[in-house]
Amino acid sequence: MSPDTTMTATAPAAQAAPRKNTPGAAGGPRPRTGRIRRIGLPYLLLLPALLLELLVHLVPMVIGIVMSFKELTQFHIRDWGTAPWAGLDNYAVSVDFDAPVGRALLHSFGVTLAFTLLSVGLCWLIGTAAAVFMQDTFRGRGLLRALFLVPYALPVYAAVITWVFMFQHDNGLVNHVLHDQLGITDKPSFWLIGDNSFIALLTVSVWKGWPFAFLIVMAGLQNIPRELYEAAALDGAGMLQQVRRITLPSLRPVNQVLVLVLFLWTFNDFNTPYVLFGRTAPEAADLISVHIYQASFVTWNFGTGSAMSVLLLLFLLVVTGVYLALTSRGRRTAP
Repeated sequence: MSPDTTMTATAPAAQAAPRKNTPGAAGGPRPRTGRIRRIGLPYLLLLPALLLELLVHLVPMVIGIVMSFKELTQFHIRDWGTAPWAGLDNYAVSVDFDAPVGRALLHSFGVTLAFTLLSVGLCWLIGTAAAVFMQDTFRGRGLLRALFLVPYALPVYAAVITWVFMFQHDNGLVNHVLHDQLGITDKPSFWLIGDNSFIALLTVSVWKGWPFAFLIVMAGLQNIPRELYEAAALDGAGMLQQVRRITLPSLRPVNQVLVLVLFLWTFNDFNTPYVLFGRTAPEAADLISVHIYQASFVTWNFGTGSAMSVLLLLFLLVVTGVYLALTSRGRRTAP
């Protein structure tokens, strides 16, 4: 056999051999395994966070729901698993608005709803106005931005305790300014008791909440092209018209998320009223978070307190679902 014939006969075999052992050949198992690994790797990396989320949030939530169906009082707190089942009795007591417990819960819900709407509205209004004002370049803008974020950066307990001293009746800064310096009030007011407690709580909530709205709106304003404002100015549009026609429509997706987050945070706020008033809040500032705390840890009726917590969770879920449905429908119908 000639050398040419030998090379011709062995060439296909030499070319076929590497193709037979190639890992990426069609129909081989290794590409499918590699694809599965690539797809599963992100979920594997998320697994520790999901487990922590399960332990921190979902497990206590499930335990709280179970507790709401038990007659759990101070007599069974040592071993709450032995508490007898109460069925829907705790829920019936909570929503019986003719009874003292139901009337108190309904009053607390009304106070919380009014407080939340006012706080969210003022936080959004002040934050948006400050963010629009900060869009123009002027000397000291960076320092002013940093000062605006101080209430949001401070720890809640330190900030609210400072406000407690400022709201003192005899030597507080608020009465000193309003009564001694400006003469607005006839006499020093009690801000931490009575009807004025609602104003004090609202003031603290807005003071520490509006910088968050300012930060979010200011970030959203960076995505609006400056050419739109320049063209509107050439057409003779003033500042208010520019805000109405350009700024607010462009910030609609940002504001939708911002308002929902502020609503949920404010409605569930426990730290501010607890540090401001203590374990027992005045009737005018009886937020539902503190009310549930009192129903659970002051009266030692954990079953009723858990039922109130579940009702609060259901209310917030319904509000969130309706809000998201309405806002998503508005986005679809928008031109």
